[in-house]
Amino acid sequence: MKNILLLSVLVTCISCNISKKASFNPACKYSSAELQEEFSLLLKILQTNHPSLYWYSTPVSVQRYFASVKESIKDSLTEQQFKNKVSLAINQIHCGHTSVRSSKDYSKYLSKQKLPLFPLSLKAWDDSAVVVANSFSNDTLIKRGTVITGVNSLTTKQILDSICQFIGTDGYSNNFRYQLISFNFPAYYRSVFGTDSLYTIRYIDDTGQQRNINMKNYELKADTAVKKRGPAPEGLQKRQFRDLKLSNSRNIKIDTASSTAFLSVNTFSEGKLNRFFKKSFKTVKKDNIQNVVLDLRLNSGGSVLSCTNLTQYLVQKPFHVADTVAAFTRKFPYKKYIKPWFIYWLSMRLTGRRYSDDRIHFRFFENHSFKPKKNNHFDGNIYLMTGGYTFSAATLVTVKLKGQSNVTIVGEETGGGAYGNSAMFLTTIVLPTTKLRVTLPLYRMVWDAKHPKNGRGVFPDVEVRPTSTFIKEGVDAKLEKVKELIRETKKTNVFVQ
Repeated sequence: MKNILLLSVLVTCISCNISKKASFNPACKYSSAELQEEFSLLLKILQTNHPSLYWYSTPVSVQRYFASVKESIKDSLTEQQFKNKVSLAINQIHCGHTSVRSSKDYSKYLSKQKLPLFPLSLKAWDDSAVVVANSFSNDTLIKRGTVITGVNSLTTKQILDSICQFIGTDGYSNNFRYQLISFNFPAYYRSVFGTDSLYTIRYIDDTGQQRNINMKNYELKADTAVKKRGPAPEGLQKRQFRDLKLSNSRNIKIDTASSTAFLSVNTFSEGKLNRFFKKSFKTVKKDNIQNVVLDLRLNSGGSVLSCTNLTQYLVQKPFHVADTVAAFTRKFPYKKYIKPWFIYWLSMRLTGRRYSDDRIHFRFFENHSFKPKKNNHFDGNIYLMTGGYTFSAATLVTVKLKGQSNVTIVGEETGGGAYGNSAMFLTTIVLPTTKLRVTLPLYRMVWDAKHPKNGRGVFPDVEVRPTSTFIKEGVDAKLEKVKELIRETKKTNVFVQ
């Protein structure tokens, strides 16, 4: 029996390796012995290098949960099935920067395949899901704004709760998860529940009655597939395409009638941001703008220095990035599985130093005082729009501006933790057999030690939640609320004068 077992494992390994070299086969399975060994390796790496493995969970609870997940791997699994197992375990860390991605081969395979999709794109929050788009455009029953109450035998809440188990977040807030699900509900539904040839959709019709309708998968046709293009889409010059990309990552619009600058910053990772901030606030000062609306709803983070640069144009007093930026080790005993380990090892050697608490501190961000900009600093009314996708470095901006007398935060709780996160240096663990990729942060960052470590994000001063009515009418409710606040402030100022 032992020989038969070994032979089956060997055959599985050989067949998977052959199929990967030829063309990726998503149905390829790995033996339970292989996967359990790989799962154990992942836990060892996390225990060695993750800075906050036990920040929101005890060592006993993490060990127990990982052990139960490992024990559940009793049969051979495909990469996607194993990925779901790993995601369930990783989720117990409550770290939004520790995420699980498919192997490069699987990701490449998915990008080239026209796989059947769940037919509806949904905006999801709490126990609600509302249609944003129907892949079957000629469907007159399920339209934008339709409330979905369930699919097949599951309620909307059961579906969302199930998907959330596979998405990591900072602490205990689900806002970040809901936003990710809303960005691509069909893909998340497929990864957790698989695909069906037919779905029974339960929805609320225009009269308020609950109805059922059967819908097929949406099959992508050859003519709808994404075609390979050059650097720029047809009809656009390279420079126009480049400008369009920059505008999508950050842009500014001036409304002279309301004396308002609408500043959208959708990333801190790219877009020649420092030059953009300098030019934007110079324009704001030249035009004597009284209100700045800063939209960080689509900003999931990026460079700490870029977000700090923006904050300096708005903050009223000097600040430091964090009270604590620390790691427990800079040794990499499992470096062969960590990419790129050497660059971050060298950076930690050059910028970090071990102190009496036996942790390696990045003192520059703990001690350096970032002062408000002298040139083109903005002192008028600031309206900061946030949502579930306001994460990481974007949350840092929100934390530093929260409570300032001229700042009003409008929207929803940020997806990023208000107390801090584990980030700064982000490496990738590549598991040896399945090649699954797990993001591994190296530093723990505490923005403000006085803030309670309750696992929640930054809450807005004025909350604006999504509704089916707003979605149906295509209304940006948060932006409309900001405009209303600006009008009210203007009326108050006129009355006072």
